[in-house]
Amino acid sequence: METGVAQRPIEDLEAYKEKLDGSVFKSALLMRPVFEAARAKARRIVFAEGEDERVLRAAQAMLEETTERPILIGRPEVIEARIARAGITFKLGTDVDLVNPENDPRYRDYWETYHGLMSRSGVTPDLARAIMRTSTTAIGAVMVQREEADSLICGTFGEFRWHMNYLTQILGREGLHPVGALSMMILEDGPLFIADTHVNMEPSAQELAEIVEGAARHVRRFGLTPKIALCTQSQFGNQPGGSGARMRDALALLDAAPRDFSYEGEMNIDTALDPELRARIMPDGRMDGAANVLVFANADAASGVRNILKMKGGGLEVGPILMGMGNRAHIVSPSITARGLLNMSAIAGTPVDHYG
Repeated sequence: METGVAQRPIEDLEAYKEKLDGSVFKSALLMRPVFEAARAKARRIVFAEGEDERVLRAAQAMLEETTERPILIGRPEVIEARIARAGITFKLGTDVDLVNPENDPRYRDYWETYHGLMSRSGVTPDLARAIMRTSTTAIGAVMVQREEADSLICGTFGEFRWHMNYLTQILGREGLHPVGALSMMILEDGPLFIADTHVNMEPSAQELAEIVEGAARHVRRFGLTPKIALCTQSQFGNQPGGSGARMRDALALLDAAPRDFSYEGEMNIDTALDPELRARIMPDGRMDGAANVLVFANADAASGVRNILKMKGGGLEVGPILMGMGNRAHIVSPSITARGLLNMSAIAGTPVDHYG
């Protein structure tokens, strides 16, 4: 505030501190089951943007709070300078492993691995060499593919789909493919999950059904019972076409097999969150209480709601969680904090068999 960098000066710093403390407490409470599961088995987490100060602070916290050993991709001289500037205490090579994209003995192995995966998709040896020098996301994905790391976290800068392209190329195999992005928004009255915020711009009925199934699995990771609402402008068939039709088709796909979670739709957001309103509109509905997961018919709506809750509703985001990739990679958003990266490292550090 003194320098003019802060665009929204705070009148009551003590009240602001109490609000932040409350948010951190809620985050820690909801993340407890995830951290406990992550501590059960040490996993190797690689950070694509290892030079970012937020990543460095998250790595320091990982060493203090989890059993994971971080792997950083970045230039050692840059990381050392930023560690010193930030007062971070870990030592490269001793506490944290390093991959130097400019000079690493595994470089040949990495570009040959990438070329072997992509040679029939137009990637020449020269291009593979260039990508393994310039794309830290691709390097991290190759490490996971070679089982030199268990999970990759990327996305502190750049566009989501740019990162996802490399993840899909390298890790989208053996039945794995990006299903959707799920964000948990921690609000004053509890958590609310939003999907799909990034992966499918206009998901088909089949993709919507997969998003719902994936969301149910991941919500349970936080010790919560999923109650999923399929949200769109249409409400229980009152609009015949458009996104409502896709939602109804998704509902039919979900109904085709027994499910061990609660879901309902298609409906408006207020109907999803207000059980009394929903009871008036649909007295014989299949879901009790307020929904804690909102699945949208397109990414514009999901992303818009997520950002409004974050910027105007005081929501603290955990995620986005990339569903469908077997917990082998997650793409965060550029606005993520060091604490957010720590939370994502715990999610990445949880063995898949813990949540199905």
